[in-house]
Amino acid sequence: MTPLSDFMYEFIDTLAGHLSMTAYLLAVTDERMVWKRLKKLPPLLLSSLLAVLLSTILYTVPELDTLHYFIISFSTLIMYTFWVRWAWQLGFWRALAASCMAGIFQVTATALSGILFWVVLSHEYTHFTLALGLHLGTCIATALLLYKLRFGKYFRLLLDSESAPWRTALLLLSLETVMEMFYGLANGVRPEYLLLYYLLMVVTVVLIAALMVYLAQRIDITRKMQAWQDVVAQQRLYEQDLEMIRREVRAFRHDYKNLLAGLAQQAGEPDGLRRTLAELDTGFDLRIGEKIRASVQIGNLQIPEVRSLLLTKLTAMQEKGIECRLEALYPVTAVDMDVWDFVRCLGILIDNAMEAAQDVERPWTEIVLLAQDGQVFVHISNPYANIIEPEKMWDDGWSTKGAGRGLGLPGYQHILENHPNASSCTGWESGVFVQELTVRKKL
Repeated sequence: MTPLSDFMYEFIDTLAGHLSMTAYLLAVTDERMVWKRLKKLPPLLLSSLLAVLLSTILYTVPELDTLHYFIISFSTLIMYTFWVRWAWQLGFWRALAASCMAGIFQVTATALSGILFWVVLSHEYTHFTLALGLHLGTCIATALLLYKLRFGKYFRLLLDSESAPWRTALLLLSLETVMEMFYGLANGVRPEYLLLYYLLMVVTVVLIAALMVYLAQRIDITRKMQAWQDVVAQQRLYEQDLEMIRREVRAFRHDYKNLLAGLAQQAGEPDGLRRTLAELDTGFDLRIGEKIRASVQIGNLQIPEVRSLLLTKLTAMQEKGIECRLEALYPVTAVDMDVWDFVRCLGILIDNAMEAAQDVERPWTEIVLLAQDGQVFVHISNPYANIIEPEKMWDDGWSTKGAGRGLGLPGYQHILENHPNASSCTGWESGVFVQELTVRKKL
């Protein structure tokens, strides 16, 4: 073959590897808006071209012959990670974790296609087009299997976990390195053991996938247990407020006769009587009325997970001196999306409102939940004192207080991408920042 032919073959092979990883990436992130992501495929051509150019340069250094494959694989992984960060709008560590998981499956698909060659074609690797088609077919088939098994649902729990994402990324990078080493060392395996070697690679990846599911399930169980503990704790707090209201009413009734006696003495003084009644009314509102109103609003939140979250956040705001106005005008009995995803979205919006509100002299937040005709509407507003940059607002880690302080808005967007019936709206004017979330009833 001519050098140009060799270059083109290697470029097509590298591009096929990128496409295979993309198929697995869609599966491991449980992506539902596939076409939106596929529109951003063209830059992968540049990544493949750079990888081939780097490979061509490395061929001129014979001393790197053994490390050639590993250098190219690592370089390709890093370039692919930056593409994922751009296309998926993920932070670097989450993009690296997703790329490594896709890379692990891609390496295994190569080994699996090697098994098929061995069994079906008696290890004849001479036809490039057939080999490429078999490899891509294997990748697509196994990616669809991952979709069917909902592997991405569990992996997203790991990816969106609040724990340090670099730990997950480094764990998967280590496992990806091991798998690349396994595949790179296959050239030294005797032909009669090659089939068994590839089978061991496939089994290893199955165990890695099982480990990821197990870790995700542990995170999910821990999160649900914590939520139910919050339900119990905050229910006790709710009951304490009701008991306090009951005592206040009893105390008011106990002093009722004395109050009437005092009012009777002022019966001939209408102005004084009106003033005293106004003071009593104001005192009652301050002592009891607000607690009753808040209890009624909380009572309308009939989804335990949502009520637990709101009680937790109200307690946190009270401790931080943030005034919160909660409105739930109608009973909120159900929301037409995964309840835990809804709770995560609500938590992210409230946390951001709390964070921003603390920068003003009199911090406050307003939370409104409205449920009608199967639709749930959320309105959260707060004052802000820092500069808002709309083009950076959804970047991972961005905050008005500086880099590294972002509280999950990119994760909020990624959650909503998996729920087409949910939409968000953001606005700010005259020092008030507003976030709205609407969850429509599915048709």
